[in-house]
Amino acid sequence: MPNVLIIDDEREVCTFFLHLLEGKGYCVKLGSNGKDFSAFIQQYSFDLALIDVKLPDTNGLELLKQLKAIQPSCKAIIMTGYSTVKTAVEAIKYGASDYIEKPFDDIDELEKTIEELLDNKLHASQHDMYKLAEALGFVVGMNKEMNDLIKLAYKVAKKNVNVLIEGETGTGKELLARFIHQASMRYDQPFIGINCGALSETLLESELFGHEKGAFTGALKEKKGIFEIANRGTLFLDEIGEASLMTQVKLLRVLETGEYLRVGGETVRRTNARIIAASHVNLSQAVKEKTFREDLLYRLDVVKLTIPPLRERIEDLPVLVEHFLKKLNCALSFSDDAILQMKQYRWPGNVRELFNVVKRAVTLAEGETTIITPDYLPEKIKTETNIPSVPSDETKEKEMNLPSYLTNWTNYILSLWEKNERRLDLPRVFDAVKDLEAQIGRFFVLKALKETLGDKKEAAERLNITVRQLRYLLKEKGTAAKE
Repeated sequence: MPNVLIIDDEREVCTFFLHLLEGKGYCVKLGSNGKDFSAFIQQYSFDLALIDVKLPDTNGLELLKQLKAIQPSCKAIIMTGYSTVKTAVEAIKYGASDYIEKPFDDIDELEKTIEELLDNKLHASQHDMYKLAEALGFVVGMNKEMNDLIKLAYKVAKKNVNVLIEGETGTGKELLARFIHQASMRYDQPFIGINCGALSETLLESELFGHEKGAFTGALKEKKGIFEIANRGTLFLDEIGEASLMTQVKLLRVLETGEYLRVGGETVRRTNARIIAASHVNLSQAVKEKTFREDLLYRLDVVKLTIPPLRERIEDLPVLVEHFLKKLNCALSFSDDAILQMKQYRWPGNVRELFNVVKRAVTLAEGETTIITPDYLPEKIKTETNIPSVPSDETKEKEMNLPSYLTNWTNYILSLWEKNERRLDLPRVFDAVKDLEAQIGRFFVLKALKETLGDKKEAAERLNITVRQLRYLLKEKGTAAKE
């Protein structure tokens, strides 16, 4: 029988959950403050806790931290009002499984959420999450920040809140927006995107809100705007920071009231489109510079997701390269040296630039070779480096000489330390250290596979990692182990 803890200072909420959950056979404990919470978690073991954000003597985040420290396996749901959704999103980062908004409009959805958590269906849900990302071409990889990002995006996707995506050009903001749309309850409705920086103010306003016949020169017939087309679906406003201040005022009105007018029109129209906005510039800084309205940012930034640049998730570069090769339907592969040189590059154009480099290399190499070497890379990437070369897979399988490899790396770092050069590219050193981390992981994986005669499941258990992580570490260098 699952044990459930309810902490809320509203008697009606506690009574509601008591009847709902005891009717399902759950054992329920009720508390109204932090003192009650502390007493319960010291005395009982719980499977699920529902905690209100605002309490008389503390807040839900503090209680969540205590819960995860004392009973880390206990699932947690944060209860919140709309005005505190940002706090609820923070709670997910601290380990909450989900959050629900008051008042509880959809009781069936609430019951489903609770049942899934208590039935341990979380793993299956995460499997669906990665499967959806893969189907859309959104490569998550093994970078922790990217994995945390996709988990948060998946959870907020089903909530009816606006999302702001920030990230440098080429990081995949539109792909993330499409992922959120497909993971939401609106997946069967339109996903409409528009680049706010690609159109003039007049054209952008017409595209957003539509126009009546004769509203301006060239308006020969009436036209629906994307707010009208995306009704009940998702509207993706890319490069929102490029919209003019006048357009921002009109966007604000729609977000506040759900109402708008066509250009040249007098009829008030309504929309229920969900807004996902994206920007490559920091909008908080744009507010300080008076180029972006603070009240509009407040409406857009209910949940903010920041995609890391490629240089900060460089360990995922080999997986991205493999994904692009499959996308290009190409049987070629990149040599270890080519991958290593690509890892040392800063990638100002991020994942989009990487795809262009892979496509260029494939075009040049096809018909000449099966292995793409550094010779096929652009000159800007072919930089001199003294970083120790990566041992070949054959060498690793025969010798497993980790001490020798570590010695080479130590000598490399010491050589940099002892040099009295006026300039040192420290970010490149950081990238090199990330590569060292990945190489060490491969050594241990290959050693474990050798000892378990190629049994991936047993090897993963020995290394305290998942089979997915083990496969990733193997796939990154193109090695293959028998199932």
